[in-house]
Amino acid sequence: MNKVALITGTSTGLGLSLAVKMSQQGFKVYATMRDLSKANKLQQQAADKNLDIEIYQLDVQDNASIQKCVEKVIAQQGKIDVLVNNAGAGFVKTTEHATESEIDWVMDVNYMGVVRCTKAVLPYMRKARSGHVINVTSVGGLVGQPFNEFYCAAKFAVEGYTESLASYVQPTFGVKFSLVEPGGISSEFASSVLAQIEGTGGMVEDEYLPVLQKYIGNAQQRATSEGLYQTSDEVADVVLQVANNNAPPVRVRTSEWAENFASLKTKVDPDGFKQQQQIFKSLL
Repeated sequence: MNKVALITGTSTGLGLSLAVKMSQQGFKVYATMRDLSKANKLQQQAADKNLDIEIYQLDVQDNASIQKCVEKVIAQQGKIDVLVNNAGAGFVKTTEHATESEIDWVMDVNYMGVVRCTKAVLPYMRKARSGHVINVTSVGGLVGQPFNEFYCAAKFAVEGYTESLASYVQPTFGVKFSLVEPGGISSEFASSVLAQIEGTGGMVEDEYLPVLQKYIGNAQQRATSEGLYQTSDEVADVVLQVANNNAPPVRVRTSEWAENFASLKTKVDPDGFKQQQQIFKSLL
């Protein structure tokens, strides 16, 4: 029987690539997105490649839509083997400039969305004593970066949440947890950040402006540097390797650039196994 995969955020970028690649490798894929009017790209690729991909509505900010989707998959398949929490959104704004509602939104999409989806599938995985939750974070979940404090805070939260689950749910109930940490992805996600700045008031004329302009200028230069930005397909290949691994890492970077960028935080325990084992032995 084919493994069943549920993936969030599949209308574009990494999620779309991953849905296609997992289907090609024999997974029964349930690809989800908040807005089904954006399903055309995935539907076209599925048709072109003769792939059987189910596309369902799921909004990671709406618990009712999550529960409805998970229950439909369980009713059809009786199980969910792999959940890939991929949906997320970038956010570039200083602490002084961001409104409380914007901060709530960033944390809700990038962190609480992961919690809601994991909470929905975990009872079924625990009962089956099997399953794998893969959370797509970022090197921003390991290293804080200028003007990204709220995005990084959300990704740091996902890292801590996943590490904690891996420390006791995995060894006790056989449900695996992994973090996939890209550097940069050349997709709509990356290009949306500048649009997001403009869409939330643009650049404010104050003391932060020259620092922000320097950051954006350097970011545009970095976009052409070798090794920083990967394609969605390249990152999807790493996620797929993790999904197919019988003893998957707790965390993995997706490129040499990402590995080097986070090396001061990850050098001693690059895959997270040592920390996982130490916590289990120390606290349980």
